[in-house]
Formats: sequence, C-alpha cells, structure tokens
Amino acid sequence: MASFLIVEARFYDDLNDQLVAGAKAALEQAGHTFEVLTVPGALEIPGTIALASESGQYDGYVAIGVVIRGETYHFEIVAGESARGIMALTIDGMAIGNGILTVENHDQAEVRANPDKKNKGGEAAEAAIALHDLRQRFIA
Repeated sequence: MASFLIVEARFYDDLNDQLVAGAKAALEQAGHTFEVLTVPGALEIPGTIALASESGQYDGYVAIGVVIRGETYHFEIVAGESARGIMALTIDGMAIGNGILTVENHDQAEVRANPDKKNKGGEAAEAAIALHDLRQRFIA
C-alpha cells in the first residue's frame, strides 16, 4: 500500500469535484491511501508537489485542475508551465499523474472530468500508480 497526495487547483468547483472523485476512486480501488490538498492555481501544483516530496510522506502525486482557454495568452502560460513543471519533477523520478485539463470550453472539460465519461482524474491516479510501481521496480 502506497500513500498519494492529490494536489488540486480548485477553480471550477463542479469540474474539480468530478476529477477528484475519479482520482479517489482509482486510488481506493488499488488499495492506496491518499490526502487531498488544495492550492490557488495550476501554476502552484508543481511547486507544491516539490515541497510535499521533501516531507517523505508520499509515494506519489496526482495533479488535478482545469484550465479553460480565455481571450488572452494566459491560457498558454498556465497550461504549458504547469505541464513543464510536472514533467521536470517526473523526469527527476517522482511518480506524478497529470490530471490538469487544458480545454477550449466548459463542455469539453465536463466530458473529460466526469468519472462516467472520460474520467481523466481516475486516469491521472492510475498513471501515478503505474509510475510508482515502475519506480519501485527500478529503484527499490
């Protein structure tokens, strides 16, 4: 049994609730424990994971958030930099499932967040579990 931290950037409550529900269900089904931590935005997720990793309390992480394209360039910055930060931590050997949705509109996010549809929160948790298992295989 491993311990995971779900780090969510809560902006769209309805969508985040679904993403977190999917992640929790996947972790529970696999027999793992978890905590949920809320941060201000998607850009704060990689830094929070890096800080949490220093505690040694968690074996893996699930990043949850929703970034919907707006009228400005901000979408590209948030989407790209949050993904870059998570990828950098993953390359350094951390088990992170990226469930930050980057979509054009709320309807697209709804389909991806809904556990009964695309269940991207659940997929992110499953990715974190898979990376944790690989890490155990190669490093432990």
